[in-house]
Amino acid sequence: MTGTREKLQELRDVLEIAAEPAGESGVDKRKKKGIPSARERVRTLLDPGTFVEMGALVRRPATSDAMYGDGVVTGRGLIDGRPVVVIAHDQTVFGGSVGEMFGRKVAHALRFAFEKACPVVSINDSGGARIQDAVTSMAWFGHMSRNQERLSGFVPQVSIMLGKCAAGSVYGPVNTDVLVATETSYMFVTGPEVIKAVTGEEVSMEELGGAYSQAANGTIHHVTVTEREAFDWARRYLSFLPSSCREHPPIVNPGLEPELTASDLELNSIIPDSDRAGYDMHDILLRIFDDGDFLEIRAATAPNLITGFTRVDGHPVGVVANQPLVLGGAVDARCSDKATHFIRLCNAFGLPLVFVVDTPGVLPGVEEERNGVIVRGGRVFRAIIEATVPIVNLVVRKSYGGAYGFMACKQLGADISLAWPTARIAVIGAESAVDIVGRRQLQQVPAEQRNAMREYMIDQYNTTVATPWIAAERGYVDAVIEPARTRLEIRHALRLLREKEATVPPNPRKHSLYPM
Repeated sequence: MTGTREKLQELRDVLEIAAEPAGESGVDKRKKKGIPSARERVRTLLDPGTFVEMGALVRRPATSDAMYGDGVVTGRGLIDGRPVVVIAHDQTVFGGSVGEMFGRKVAHALRFAFEKACPVVSINDSGGARIQDAVTSMAWFGHMSRNQERLSGFVPQVSIMLGKCAAGSVYGPVNTDVLVATETSYMFVTGPEVIKAVTGEEVSMEELGGAYSQAANGTIHHVTVTEREAFDWARRYLSFLPSSCREHPPIVNPGLEPELTASDLELNSIIPDSDRAGYDMHDILLRIFDDGDFLEIRAATAPNLITGFTRVDGHPVGVVANQPLVLGGAVDARCSDKATHFIRLCNAFGLPLVFVVDTPGVLPGVEEERNGVIVRGGRVFRAIIEATVPIVNLVVRKSYGGAYGFMACKQLGADISLAWPTARIAVIGAESAVDIVGRRQLQQVPAEQRNAMREYMIDQYNTTVATPWIAAERGYVDAVIEPARTRLEIRHALRLLREKEATVPPNPRKHSLYPM
């Protein structure tokens, strides 16, 4: 008969094996790759000493080569003192591939996150479907996807890519809120070898699915050099969000700088006198929000539009801003996708949106039309209209044409719309307007005087048509403000809107249809 002492020793032996299921060969494999274990990664991500593993002893039944964990580590812990669920692939066990018990563990962890209403962080380093498990593996991808979908918009979900993920293992990460990867990571549906065999096309691993390539594509939201930087970025991202859509996000240092500062006063001279001159929009963003704290999302794709998180009076907000240094701040098909995702992300978790506007309009061109700029831009309009969070719109310089709506004008959804005296709000810019409307008039002017007359007409247009005063007189903007007061005005506006409630009128439809 086995006594308690023997049973305790058996437990210790089993837990020791479960902690390193692949044994020495697994340790050697990691050493060759220069990577930590899945559990070490989890502990690096979480607050020290808070990780509690779930399902460490799970393995395939009635299988001679079954290993504990089945290729994935799941559990719970704390990030900045708040509970999270963590999922981490274990490359040393079946290559981190997805089998039945792997799927069961992940599905259970996701259900736990749903029931407890806490964020999920997934650390990805997987070979994809486990070929030996045939349809069972694919079936569990389906189960995991259904559980993941229930969490979308309910709790924050972050994916961290630390290795090579292929096939089914890429669809989970792209269906989370954000995806951060190290520069040595790869993700693709099919690898270079398969592509060459099927299509004859030769492509390098880096070009096909390297982290920087996928970030340029918009698939990856941020790329870091080290794993530690990826974990820190994920933690910082979560610091701006509530634990679930039922809660409010953390408030950090409210009430700072209640009066005008020297930094505020610099805004009075930040816009160049020439409409054709560029400047870095980040220089404005750093001055109109708390502490210059800004976490940019998807900086590597569509840099003509800036999206990211910051704080106003200690409260997290989302920012959408044009970048005049890239394409003059024009909006295009790619930045449309970026804006739609970000607006819906902020709306899902109750973060107010601040739009900072300086755009000459929608980027013209045959290639843009082929890229679906109409359809993709249309989704931005819908996202703004459907948003129920407070929205503040600030026009600092140009706001022309369709981009007027793209950047959340008052008529489309802004609760409060502000403009600087440098704002130019019109259907099109002065140069284009003169070339179209004033063509006949210019043709009647002697050739040697034509350029001077055109410049005069442009000045007249800017003085009498493309001004903030016309918009203010008709109530299309709520106020024209001194640039130096912007930080305080945004603070006042969001305080006023803090208790804004979603008012959705009854509608018999199941859901609206987005342009696709």
